[in-house]
Amino acid sequence: MKINEVEQKVGITKKNIRFYEQEGLLKPDRNAQNGYREYSEEDLLLLQKIKLLRKLSIPIEEIRKIKTGVLTMEDALRRHHIFLEREEKNIEEMQVFCQMLMERKEHFSSMNASEYLEKMEHMEKEGTRFMNVRMKDRKHKLFAPLMMSLLMIVLMVSVSVLSVWMYIADPVDRPPIFFVVFMTAISLLVILGVLWNLWKRYQEIEGGEEDAAAKY
Repeated sequence: MKINEVEQKVGITKKNIRFYEQEGLLKPDRNAQNGYREYSEEDLLLLQKIKLLRKLSIPIEEIRKIKTGVLTMEDALRRHHIFLEREEKNIEEMQVFCQMLMERKEHFSSMNASEYLEKMEHMEKEGTRFMNVRMKDRKHKLFAPLMMSLLMIVLMVSVSVLSVWMYIADPVDRPPIFFVVFMTAISLLVILGVLWNLWKRYQEIEGGEEDAAAKY
């Protein structure tokens, strides 16, 4: 079956299905004639299992270990249950903290944040885990694809310029005009493809590749 049909039956977006393929959780067969993915009933059942575990917030890496037999289902669920118990305790502590702020009728303009942050740090030392606020620097993730894209664009522009120069510089042995047009067109198509892929990569980095897999 095609990916559109799988998307409807399982309730997972095409983007997430391809993400699971990239993560090695799923490997559908390819149609020998057109190269399209062909999903089997076994693939559909596997996606349902992945969806179930992801809805329980079990990480991709844990699911991979379960699938490959590195980790048993029982051990994975036991570990995740312990994690959820800790998270439940953390949520309860945050609820208590929110209740305290409400009871004190704090206002954003007059609130003494340093006092509460100090209290939070003390609670964290005792085991409570609050939201970890960190700036996510995505520049390093974009650097490599950006440099590769620029290199490819420079290469394609050079090929196009060289073709035109050969046509103009040597009137006797110059290449046919259709060759120059063909090389220029190919270079332009490659450049457009590179820019499109770079834009898609930028969107993935901004959105977070794993964030997308959590959206069903």
